[in-house]
Amino acid sequence: QVQLVESGGGLVQPGGSLRLSCAASGSIRGIYAMGWYRQAPGKQRELVASVTNSGRTNYADSVKGRFTISRDNAKNTVYLQMNTLKPEDTAVYYCNAKAGVVATFNYWGQGTQVTVSS
Repeated sequence: QVQLVESGGGLVQPGGSLRLSCAASGSIRGIYAMGWYRQAPGKQRELVASVTNSGRTNYADSVKGRFTISRDNAKNTVYLQMNTLKPEDTAVYYCNAKAGVVATFNYWGQGTQVTVSS
């Protein structure tokens, strides 16, 4: 089992910045990718950004150039730096870890609210 603990959400004005953190613990040796998803009210959960153990990153088109995902392997922590935030970025953000060899297991954090509003 993998446990994920998120922090860093909150209320920010449009154009502002926030940094989310997600610390992994437990059976972390099997993790091969970590990332962030978000879910706005009435919408499906969507991928925001992900990073593999080799450092390959992937971003949703809506956040490219504004968000940066990074990973500190020594601390088993993944970060999401969010700049130039827009009201449409408002959502609950969930940390995700993918683990497994034959089959992929998805682990989720509890979610952290990000609200972009003036």
